[in-house]
Amino acid sequence: MSEIKVPELAESITEGTISEWFVKKGDKVEKGDVVLELETDKVNLEVNSDYSGVITEILQGEGDDVEVGDVIANVDENAEAGSSDAGESTEQNEAKASEQPANEPKEAPQAEQQTEQADASDNSQDVIASPAARKRARELGIDLNDVQARDPLGRIRPEDVDASAKGGNDKAASKPEQKEASKQSSDKSEKTEFDKPVERVKMSRRRQTIASRMVNVQQEAAMLTTFNEVDMSAIMQLRSERKDAFKDKHGVKLGFMSFFTKAVIGALKDFPLLNAEIQGKEIVKKQFYDIGIAVATDDGLVVPVVRDADKLDFASVEKEIGELGQKAVNKELSLEELQGGTFTITNGGTFGSMMSTPILNSPQVGILGMHNIQKRPMVMPDDSIEVRPMMYLAVSYDHRLVDGKEAVQFLVRIKELLEDPYNLLLEG
Repeated sequence: MSEIKVPELAESITEGTISEWFVKKGDKVEKGDVVLELETDKVNLEVNSDYSGVITEILQGEGDDVEVGDVIANVDENAEAGSSDAGESTEQNEAKASEQPANEPKEAPQAEQQTEQADASDNSQDVIASPAARKRARELGIDLNDVQARDPLGRIRPEDVDASAKGGNDKAASKPEQKEASKQSSDKSEKTEFDKPVERVKMSRRRQTIASRMVNVQQEAAMLTTFNEVDMSAIMQLRSERKDAFKDKHGVKLGFMSFFTKAVIGALKDFPLLNAEIQGKEIVKKQFYDIGIAVATDDGLVVPVVRDADKLDFASVEKEIGELGQKAVNKELSLEELQGGTFTITNGGTFGSMMSTPILNSPQVGILGMHNIQKRPMVMPDDSIEVRPMMYLAVSYDHRLVDGKEAVQFLVRIKELLEDPYNLLLEG
């Protein structure tokens, strides 16, 4: 009997949720066949069988949370599909277990210990910890909620888990009664009963992660938002003049996102701290420009990354954004396409938003929010009044690293570049 296990997924992904099984008990599989789809906090991944044979047992169902290394199914390499032999080995093992002498030690305590460890893992999903720390905690049976992080940002590392296991952690010494009372209180709040009809739907893995990260960002970063507005007249005129020739030459439409991407890069070069991040007590200033473009899907928001956007021309930026957006909708994004952005742009204007405060995409320290274009009467330099297409812009930033003056000037620089798009197009 062979086991199908959850494979190593990626350095930053240690667990997922089974979204769909493609096989059932008794089905014949070949080595390399896709047996299920696993939903992680970033992308959906296919899990393949490492063996040829017949599925004799499926141990985890759709909607179950699993971790790397978990056994999710058994395969009998000697059985034939549809034969009674497929489950014979399992039945024989069960029969042997029932015939075990009463005086032999049972394995129930071990099973109970594994269950307790699994419960501890489930309760530690909201804790900020490195993948290595989570793995170490599972090995030692440590609840990450009981581990005190020495990192100033609160991120738990393997050495913190080891210290907790050795009893050198004050937080781990909290009273069991308090912990149990807290758990009961939490369960009670989560299971509020209603007099009127409601529908309970389990949150998807991605939605759980989004919720957790949004709360973490609010708790960790000193996030502020500054606003400005940009006159879109020049960009709209340029697009009107060049859109047909641009599409004929490059095979793609000249949209707004390429202008905003190029304007952001120009401003980041003038204000490099918006392209940095905090790591412990160090500031990491990035000398490259991998711009994340937020895409709303039915399963939640994802942020694919346009790599080295400063080296791409307008057409290449438009093509890259279009391809990544289509992949996001089709759930075809790879992990590489979602990792490592230096700054993010999000466009709430596509849904009619007039003004909002975008939340940082940690560990980035800046994000630009675009909004709806609306015609408004504007007072011109000569005191005349003209109707202009205006857009509110918002930049959220981490005040731990970026001062208000710098954030305001950064946004003003974006405004200046967008209102003079001809030079931006030539320089881009």
